Amino acid sequence: MIAPARTRPSGGVRREQLSDEVAGRLRVEIMTGALRPGSFIRLDETAARLGVSITPVREALRTLRGEGMVELEPHRGHRVVPLSRADIEDIFWLQSTIARELAATAARRITDEEIDELARLNAQLAQAVERQDSNAVALAEFAFHRAFNRASGRIKLAWFLLHATRYLPPQLFATDRTWGAAAVASHDQLIAALRGRDVDTVVDLTTGQFTDGLARLLAWLDRVGLWA
Repeated sequence: MIAPARTRPSGGVRREQLSDEVAGRLRVEIMTGALRPGSFIRLDETAARLGVSITPVREALRTLRGEGMVELEPHRGHRVVPLSRADIEDIFWLQSTIARELAATAARRITDEEIDELARLNAQLAQAVERQDSNAVALAEFAFHRAFNRASGRIKLAWFLLHATRYLPPQLFATDRTWGAAAVASHDQLIAALRGRDVDTVVDLTTGQFTDGLARLLAWLDRVGLWA
């Protein structure tokens, strides 16, 4: 079930938030092969499974249709559009390209206080990994990279990266302890490079994180037989 919001804003705002949450859930299920290519997403079944009404599901599917992740077949409903390896690689290429640009700028202008904040956030990530709390891991990882990207001062570019990373399945990575430990170690190296104002190393480490994520996702999709 989609988790309820802590506060209840006006109906229109809440409905939009719920639609975004449903779209995010379905997007991840498509990216990880939980929703198979060619399968139909039924409004009533999906609403019941996620614990929401039909309206946010319908709005979420409209969003995913605009992203090319589903298509509407008359009289049949919304069908999952197949993903190719090239599609996955293109998504990670776009994310990595933007992230490298942000990383280079952040390495040049980040303050000591902002680096200390990254160290604090990475310590929180390490604790979440140790507890094997996948939700906390996903949240801590997001917080770390949001702080790092904001340190670049390039808010619009960071916004584009945020939207591009909607296609990353955070829980797939967060439930993998080997990924969690590797992420903490990579962040430690990143923080050290930032303190040394080593721009090239910061960019290389940022690139490596996306290369690793792509390899892990492709390996997962191989195991679940997405390309069959």
